[in-house]
Amino acid sequence: MQPLIDNARTFGQRPEEFAALAAGQSPDVLFITCSDSRVVPALITGARPGELFELRTAGNVVPPYGAGTPTGEAATIEYAVEVLGVKDIVVCGHSHCGAVGALVRGDDLTAVPAVRDWLAHSCDHPRTGDAGDPTVAEAVQHHVLSQLLRLRSYPCIEKRLNEGTLGLRGWYYEVHTGAVREHRADTDTFQSL
Repeated sequence: MQPLIDNARTFGQRPEEFAALAAGQSPDVLFITCSDSRVVPALITGARPGELFELRTAGNVVPPYGAGTPTGEAATIEYAVEVLGVKDIVVCGHSHCGAVGALVRGDDLTAVPAVRDWLAHSCDHPRTGDAGDPTVAEAVQHHVLSQLLRLRSYPCIEKRLNEGTLGLRGWYYEVHTGAVREHRADTDTFQSL
């Protein structure tokens, strides 16, 4: 913890670098990814403060849209699309994902009931993937595509897609190499950016 505290102490000593941020934010991208500490959106993309609007959930899960049953995730998505007017949404899954791995392996999650219930409520069980593969690459990539499909059910996203003013992108990040791949609809594969 001490290195983090030391950095935080010196971070605010450069106010001139941050003064413009007080005027507001206008990110072009909503970046939805996992809460995993090895996935750092600004590091992966090189984004500066104010350039990414982030939503981090266990397993980069986009919960089903339900009018009358608000969630923090749905509120974040709606705000990004309707208020901030983001132009793209990236759903970024990653190798070695504990959430997707647990689903693929059928792990007993009774010791973590909130995680168990979140995944049971919010995820389709991956239909692909080798339970013995520690990267769970195939399952994670399938999971990313499922989350993109789920995003399409959000009314604000459906509207913007129909207008042609919003793009949806699926990324797969390898924590062990740093490589990023994007889903290509024409080949239905994840390829290097």
